Amino acid sequence: MALKQISSNKCFGGLQKVFEHDSVELNCKMKFAIYLPPKAETGKCPALYWLSGLTCTEQNFISKSGYHQAASEHGLVVIAPDTSPRGCNIKGEDESWDFGTGAGFYVDATEHPWKTNYRMYSYVTEELPQLINANFPVDPQRMSIFGHSMGGHGALICALKNPGKYKSVSAFAPICNPVICPWGKKAFNGYLGADQSKWKAYDATHLVKSFPGSQLDILIDQGKDDQFLSDGQLLPDNFIAACTEKKIPVVFRLQEASIRKS
Repeated sequence: MALKQISSNKCFGGLQKVFEHDSVELNCKMKFAIYLPPKAETGKCPALYWLSGLTCTEQNFISKSGYHQAASEHGLVVIAPDTSPRGCNIKGEDESWDFGTGAGFYVDATEHPWKTNYRMYSYVTEELPQLINANFPVDPQRMSIFGHSMGGHGALICALKNPGKYKSVSAFAPICNPVICPWGKKAFNGYLGADQSKWKAYDATHLVKSFPGSQLDILIDQGKDDQFLSDGQLLPDNFIAACTEKKIPVVFRLQEASIRKS
């Protein structure tokens, strides 16, 4: 599959690049950012996938997080895809910030008119890794995933739905139980339909209850003053309780203030 380089910038001895390609899963052009550390010049490196939150593009993480120095020092290739298809001309896709453009929720939609393009789950777990493995010096056996908010939800479900695929999963202020929070109800009803039993396939709190074994390192960072925590959008306690019942280890770190992006 042809890649078109959009930009390339030197950063901590490595290269921060952005590429565009025609996505088969999403039926549109997609952009992703990729950081290649100095070690990538001489050998294959572990791949770390970042999933961003609501309203974000591939630019948010690479411009705001300051991750490059750590990635350079540890020899990590870091990939940051967009959060949804773009320019699909679907009626209603740009009407709200928490559904449609910039809000793919990392699910494979089953409802018309979203199901043709909104297949972010398959894009993130299958198409994009295949593209990265074929074109960049990464070790497919050393792949992990992390994300923020909607992307934290995405990271958790990708890891839980694919035992053994990811070495670790980390989430910052993730949406942990979307089937019962306002953001999740809106997105899942639109993308997956009114049958709420189908929603559980993309809910980390439900997925962890049937996760085989305990061979997964899970880390969650949450700011205690996060307005969306108090608003009942994130619900980490429900996920932690499910992990505890299943005896799956999870490290939960409650941080001062909020870790929301500016």
